[in-house]
Amino acid sequence: MNTTSRSLTPLAERMRPASLQEVIGQQHLLSEGKPLRLAFASGEPHSMILWGPPGVGKTTLARLMADAFHCEFIALSAVLSGIKDIREAVERAQIVQANSRRRTILFVDEVHRFNKSQQDAFLPHVESGLFTFIGATTENPSFEVNSALLSRAAVYVLKSLTDDDLAAMVDRACERELGGLQITPDAKASLVSSADGDGRKLLNNLDIVAHAANAKQVGLIDAVLLSECLGDALRRFDKGGDAFYDQISALHKSVRGSSPDGALYWLVRMLDGGADPRYLARRIIRMAAEDIGLADPRALRITLDAAETYERLGSPEGELALAEAVVYLACAAKSNAVYKAYNEVKALIAKDKSRVVPEHLRNAPTKLMKELGYGKLYRYAHDEPDAYAAGETYLPEGLEGRSWYKPAPRGMEIKIGEKLAYLRRLDEDASKS
Repeated sequence: MNTTSRSLTPLAERMRPASLQEVIGQQHLLSEGKPLRLAFASGEPHSMILWGPPGVGKTTLARLMADAFHCEFIALSAVLSGIKDIREAVERAQIVQANSRRRTILFVDEVHRFNKSQQDAFLPHVESGLFTFIGATTENPSFEVNSALLSRAAVYVLKSLTDDDLAAMVDRACERELGGLQITPDAKASLVSSADGDGRKLLNNLDIVAHAANAKQVGLIDAVLLSECLGDALRRFDKGGDAFYDQISALHKSVRGSSPDGALYWLVRMLDGGADPRYLARRIIRMAAEDIGLADPRALRITLDAAETYERLGSPEGELALAEAVVYLACAAKSNAVYKAYNEVKALIAKDKSRVVPEHLRNAPTKLMKELGYGKLYRYAHDEPDAYAAGETYLPEGLEGRSWYKPAPRGMEIKIGEKLAYLRRLDEDASKS
């Protein structure tokens, strides 16, 4: 590559590792005896999902996997590709297999952006061995990747690069690609801080500053030059290097802990860092159902309205509605009574036998069903005192008297609890009489 073409190629691309030994970071996966190192040494590629924040080496590792096993490498972006592109990738893999008997690695960046039908399109070809699938995602694959595809792929969790990793990347870039360009310690610290654990962002920022240094014909990057070139980009969004999924956990726990300030901080922090507001809206709706529940039924409606408002207004105007929702949730009365009851019943049904519907609760649309006694002893609640059929049972045989929902002594559920207690007393009186 000549000097001109090298200068046109982004520094991040020029610095892409050519071997596993050149990879900086991810030693929890790449050190001797660690999962990805063993995968490279196995002699056989396997489908996998690389889950982690941006700029930590997901694409690089996929390319190195293809090189290590001498596979054809096909890359798709879920943001830009559709079913047509998937079909073309399949056809290309079939041609490669027929002509050279080589295997193909199909790499899908941001795989969580593909819908269910698009993800399902991979399955038959993964199962047939036509290609090895490698997906990259910044979001939890448990929520965003189809279970069928997820069950056929190993999941490897990548971490944000540490400050030491990023500093080593700066040193290597200056020495190998930037002609020995020097950088002062304070400028390097600011540059590393601005990257927020993202190697691509680091190298892009360094590339900008290096071009400015070349234009000024100076061989040293100092804090002044750095500030002139990057300005607000020097601000560090993630001081602790926490990953995206840790921040959503912090937001959820702030809401649950009734801290409006904490909830607002983590929401704005994630928006500021580029989190998808639609994803945040979905999680906020979940918080309303899980942690507020019937203690304040308005909470769920407010979160749904906030999500709809964002869809109508977009960024940045719609983000204020999301902020209003998380502050409301944090201040609302808390109850996980429905959440707990739902999980308990779900667990019971998963292990319990299939119990029949009691005859008095069955529908009887035909004469035969009526003759069989379906619905015969059913008591229409509206015809009973207080519109309540005291003593009636609604659970299958063997589960009579079981109770899972226990209202919390907070918010609206105080009233719900009082009503249920009153109805139980009516049941007791009916059983005595």
